[in-house]
Amino acid sequence: MGKAIIGRKVGMTQLFAEDGKVIPVTVIEAGPCPVVQVKTPDTDGYTALKLGFLPAKEKTLNKPDLGQFKKAGVAPCKYLREVRLESVEGYKVGDEVKADVFAAGDRVDASGVTKGHGYTGVIKRWNQHRLKETHGVGPVHREPGSMSANSSPSRVFKHKNLAGQYGVENVTIQNLEVVRVDLARNVILVRGAVPGVKGSIVMLKTSVKA
Repeated sequence: MGKAIIGRKVGMTQLFAEDGKVIPVTVIEAGPCPVVQVKTPDTDGYTALKLGFLPAKEKTLNKPDLGQFKKAGVAPCKYLREVRLESVEGYKVGDEVKADVFAAGDRVDASGVTKGHGYTGVIKRWNQHRLKETHGVGPVHREPGSMSANSSPSRVFKHKNLAGQYGVENVTIQNLEVVRVDLARNVILVRGAVPGVKGSIVMLKTSVKA
């Protein structure tokens, strides 16, 4: 049975293993997530769960979203996410997915939106080198360099690494280890870094590479 849960990134801290080694972990406030809809191949053509996260006031939702919660008999939630799973057997509308859906030692994929850096140059955005700071190079040492041939084709090729918006992208970090689960606090500790800023929404799902 597939497993997934919506969480909110709290921040990073560290734990100490029995042998004294430091384990860097990301703290994720996970669930409880009510099941709003169960999708099956017979009814929808594919297998998925629609989960809610964090309570919300009715006046903050539009009619289509509010209608989904009323149909399911679930209190309105601020976030609504659909996640595809290999199997939804054992789930039904109205169930709550809590932090103990995962256990220590499980492998998960964490998906989130990365931190935004605004409009940045090629050095920060693409990790390019600076130009030489010698005579004849010019007054700018952080420019992208040559664009293309000046005669043929007389244009810049597609996918050229240039300055622009950096960050705010959907990113998935695969095969992270669950170090600890605290059901009393609805917290999951995952080894390593997870995409997003503090307070951002993160989706944890059973790893495809486990």
